[in-house]
Amino acid sequence: MTTTSLANIPFSVLDLAPILAGHTPADTFHNSLELARQVEEWGFQRFWLAEHHNMASIASSATSILIGHIAGGTNRIRVGSGGIMLPNHAPLVIAEQFGTLATLYPGRIDLGLGRAPGTDQVTAMALRRDPRGAANDFPENVQELQQYLSADNRTARVRAVPGEGLKIPIWLLGSSTYSAQLAGMLGLPFAFASHFAPTYLHEALRLYRSSFRPSEQFAQPYAMACINVIAADTDEEAERMATSFYTFALGIIRGTSLPLQPPVDSMHGRWTDMEEAAVRQMMTYVFIGGPEKIARQLQAFAEKTQVQELMVVSHVYEPAARLRSYEILAELRGKRH
Repeated sequence: MTTTSLANIPFSVLDLAPILAGHTPADTFHNSLELARQVEEWGFQRFWLAEHHNMASIASSATSILIGHIAGGTNRIRVGSGGIMLPNHAPLVIAEQFGTLATLYPGRIDLGLGRAPGTDQVTAMALRRDPRGAANDFPENVQELQQYLSADNRTARVRAVPGEGLKIPIWLLGSSTYSAQLAGMLGLPFAFASHFAPTYLHEALRLYRSSFRPSEQFAQPYAMACINVIAADTDEEAERMATSFYTFALGIIRGTSLPLQPPVDSMHGRWTDMEEAAVRQMMTYVFIGGPEKIARQLQAFAEKTQVQELMVVSHVYEPAARLRSYEILAELRGKRH
């Protein structure tokens, strides 16, 4: 195994556009833009937003619109979806939306695609044009979308205008081995959601690399892992900040959706032993601590996975503390300026 240095791995941001307790979605959008502007200055590679619906804790339901807002308020950083949940949409609509974004912000838009609904089943039924087998049609929908965005689609009866011929990078996202193998077969870059579904990370990366076939977009496999990082100036401060994330994860386990809560001194009495064990299992790839601890953990993760890029989500309540968490990552790479 080759030695991988953090200084050589691009860092990126996944912003779940958290709604903070006591605040509004308007505050969320302000915080997201401020974060994007700062990480752009600190040399981060890309800034992605994820599609979720019917969640009181996440404000990125109209993902394409929010991507435009972030891209319009920044200058260089790539902005995209992590991801668009394709079963919720007609491929033509996504081709048109991202074709429009790529026309407005040329060379800066990424299109990450997922096959989950990004919500509960009742809401998924309300979203989908045809709820029957939507996730099972994912490979065909990806290829249909690719066709709309291709230059040779200009002679077709159905066209994406703007969109066709713009060479918008398409990524496949996954939390299991399914999308990993599909990404390999299609020669697409692959991002694994180890920030909430750690179980199949290594098997998915192995399958992706072994099944990869060169494509017009990529000659070699390109894998990215999404992880949780809560960094602060001291380990103790980071651990306290992390209680907001523990509460968020607990809400997922309980099936409740609350705005992101302020940190607390202790989680004692706030979860049962079984709930804590379930949260800890989800948090296999959650890195919490001061700069030295975070550096050691991320170095070990990068060496073990050999991913080409790390995407970081930080469930931190205070906007200034969230900025500091990402700033520490920039300092680890020597990119802060």
